Amino acid sequence: MDLVSTSREALRIGAVSYLNSKPLVHGLTALEGAQVRFDLPSRLADDLSAGRLDVALVPIVEYLRHPEYQLLSSACVACWGPVLSVKLYFRTPPEEVQRLALDEGSRTSAALAQILLAQLHDVRPQLVQLPIGDSIDDVEADAVLLIGDRAMQTSDDQFAEVWDLGDRWCRWTELPFVFAAWVARPDLPVHASQLADVFDSVRDRGVAAIESIVAAEAANLGLEPALVRDYLTRYLHFTLAKREQLGVELFAKHCRELGLVEASRSSLEHSS
Repeated sequence: MDLVSTSREALRIGAVSYLNSKPLVHGLTALEGAQVRFDLPSRLADDLSAGRLDVALVPIVEYLRHPEYQLLSSACVACWGPVLSVKLYFRTPPEEVQRLALDEGSRTSAALAQILLAQLHDVRPQLVQLPIGDSIDDVEADAVLLIGDRAMQTSDDQFAEVWDLGDRWCRWTELPFVFAAWVARPDLPVHASQLADVFDSVRDRGVAAIESIVAAEAANLGLEPALVRDYLTRYLHFTLAKREQLGVELFAKHCRELGLVEASRSSLEHSS
């Protein structure tokens, strides 16, 4: 599909290279009229806010923080239980956490970790950042949040406790959790309805190509193909439907209560 029919310039798309997003970006670079750049979710969010991108796959909390943004598609990264790639590693019991290190790449997961600590243990820790280039051993903190591929590659053995944040949320709320979605600025240079079809189609083709994604990414990340397949087919799903919307709305409520978002929406709507 040609994305330049209503714009003089190529559409600037920000995409995530984590394993959890592969079905949403598979074949994306082949789109005509698009410039696709891959980066961390947090950096994409900053570039979208600054106008350096038109569209990006960003943490869902960024959509909640910007009422002017448009949710473009039903394509998302979500879970119904354990997610495997968003984990909170504790060096002390959860109720004793005073200092929390947050993965530089995280925004939604950072908010989720704070919500769960506050709601389940009445804990509001001091926050520090764990840069992408640093390992979990490089930071002095009672708990460390890791997301993405390095969360899947870190052993649980040396810690007092490990939370899979998807699992904790779903058990607590009995709702799915949505981590990321395709979001656009209000000055989008093409019709939003056109992009909804594009990103839904890219997602559908990516899901259909799971086996080729599994083969490539297992080798790339040094993970067992069975684990990668289970991760992409059993642990994650990629469609934002009614229960996912309810999950986002509940997440927004807790974000507001903790002051993690200044503005939020009463409902979730995407272009059609």
